[in-house]
Amino acid sequence: MDLLACALLACGLLLLATGALPTHAAGDVARRTAPLLAFLATVIVMAELTGRAQVFDVLAGGISRVGKGSYARLFGLCVLFASATALILNLDTTAVLLTPVMLAMAARVGIAPLPLAMTTVWLANTASLLLPVSNLTNLLAADRVGLSAGGLAARMWAPQAAVIAATAVCLWAMYWRRGRRGADVYVPTAAFRPADPVLFRTCALACAGFLVAILVAPVPLWADSLAAALVVVVAFALRRPGELRLSLVPWRLLIMVPGMFLVVETVNVHGLHTLLTHAMGTAEGAGGLFRSASVGAGLSNLLNNLPVYLAGEAAVPDGNRDQLLAFLIGTNVGPLVTPWASLATLLWFERCRTAGVKVPLARFVGTGLVLAVTGTAAATGALVLTS
Repeated sequence: MDLLACALLACGLLLLATGALPTHAAGDVARRTAPLLAFLATVIVMAELTGRAQVFDVLAGGISRVGKGSYARLFGLCVLFASATALILNLDTTAVLLTPVMLAMAARVGIAPLPLAMTTVWLANTASLLLPVSNLTNLLAADRVGLSAGGLAARMWAPQAAVIAATAVCLWAMYWRRGRRGADVYVPTAAFRPADPVLFRTCALACAGFLVAILVAPVPLWADSLAAALVVVVAFALRRPGELRLSLVPWRLLIMVPGMFLVVETVNVHGLHTLLTHAMGTAEGAGGLFRSASVGAGLSNLLNNLPVYLAGEAAVPDGNRDQLLAFLIGTNVGPLVTPWASLATLLWFERCRTAGVKVPLARFVGTGLVLAVTGTAAATGALVLTS
């Protein structure tokens, strides 16, 4: 991943230096990605230190006890918890904050971590259609179609419900059922007591404040995450200063993301826009909506859903609200096949790598393809039926 990140950034800068990427286009990319990078850096630092304060261990123990040893009950709780987190929060935040909770739960009760990890990454992506804050692409789409948070929710509730149901079915069939998980019951853990209660409470309150601020504070998302991260960093500086290291900063992602945007923007300038315009067409009937969603899902897995959405948004005619929302479904629900298809998935892989959890790539790609197809079809079908 280090080599890939450096290669992408070097390629993007080379394209800019040689003039293949116009300066004004690069400036637009920088303007739109700078807040994203600030958010990613601060939220990952916050999540890493919060995990070290054992907040996730306490949450994991609570969920396992409510499940009372039943895998079916635990499955339902995990689906509800992950869906609610993705609906209310940004999907990247969900990947960062919820993955450690799930992995800590697996470690503490002695169950396989992969079903819990896959629940996180799939629902982080598929349960991010309802609100503008749920996904950075939603913020862009809501502005383009002129919908408030309530207006977007009113239009997307049916696609969101449909794709969560499809995700739950795929999760149970491919990761949670008896033949996959390898056990009938599990043993819930006793209540977990953190080693440093003061640090635990401070970090827990910082995370809670971050969640509330996202919903009610009229400030950019990166400002919320920066404020919460500063509280957590100050708490560690006072209680355990040895934990504060530069390695907490996600350098790989901060290098990879700008390079990825520069490369895709170069492709967009030199023909991707024309390709998208022809591929999606202008029809808003059922066939046109499924076509736009399919294009969004396919290109997101080839490139990445954020730059693909930005490129595709410009290819949708003004006034084609449902076509843009169908394309949004494709770029939100579809990028489940390749590891680089969404930032949430990249963040999830980073958290799994840090926790020492191995993810079989062939299984990830194969099962992700099944959900990408069925989930995109279910959500788009619901959009068509409610048009």
